[in-house]
Amino acid sequence: MARVSVSIENHIAIVTLTRGDKMNAVDFDMAEAIVAAGEGLMESDVRAVVISGEGRAFCAGLDVASFAVLAGQDPHARIMPRSHGNSNLFQQVAMVWRKLPMPVIASLHGVAFGAGFQLALGADIRIAAPDTKFAIMEMKWGLVPDMGGMVLLPKLTRSDVIRRMTYTADPIGAAQALDWGLVTELADDPLQAANDLATRIAANSPSATRAAKRLIAVAESEGEDAVLLAESREQADLIGKPDQMAVIAANLQKGRR
Repeated sequence: MARVSVSIENHIAIVTLTRGDKMNAVDFDMAEAIVAAGEGLMESDVRAVVISGEGRAFCAGLDVASFAVLAGQDPHARIMPRSHGNSNLFQQVAMVWRKLPMPVIASLHGVAFGAGFQLALGADIRIAAPDTKFAIMEMKWGLVPDMGGMVLLPKLTRSDVIRRMTYTADPIGAAQALDWGLVTELADDPLQAANDLATRIAANSPSATRAAKRLIAVAESEGEDAVLLAESREQADLIGKPDQMAVIAANLQKGRR
């Protein structure tokens, strides 16, 4: 059974977790399918990506049956190898979306627990239904978050928030997640809101949008000198190029109307 579907229309990729009968819980097959979906878009001309989950939830976390598989193997042999650049398979479930050159929007509903929460963190923007629940669930199973969450969370919220959520595994509501910076906005229909936002993004210059994503990534991790240099480099690479000239021409045409 397919775990993920990908459709592309009007330069927008719609990536859907399709294990709705299991609340899109992540087993090994789904992890591989999510990573394959992301990596399959890496060289595409898609301008925006929307990730969502079918059924009652975005993603309920790691499939409990996967624990048994890991318990029956040497965990170091399974987890430690860097199979996807600087990540293992399960880390790449979240990190592949941050590594994509185009913006990624997560549409969230029901629950985003554990693996599902970390997957959502890999998106550039998160739009959640008002009744969505979030949790760093790993402590419930005597584990720590290990799917890129500790790379992505500190870019979004305070250390004390991360510690509280990690130490307790307590679920929080969407309003709290919004207040803590873990969610971008709330919407009664998050999938429609995500699609509308993706449409607006896709209407912009794809070169400038990709340059902006690269620049923001530098700003998140580098010092002042590197960020200022990156600003200048990205701008110099954009000025006068076909994408930029097309935007200027379109705006001038609008001004004449």
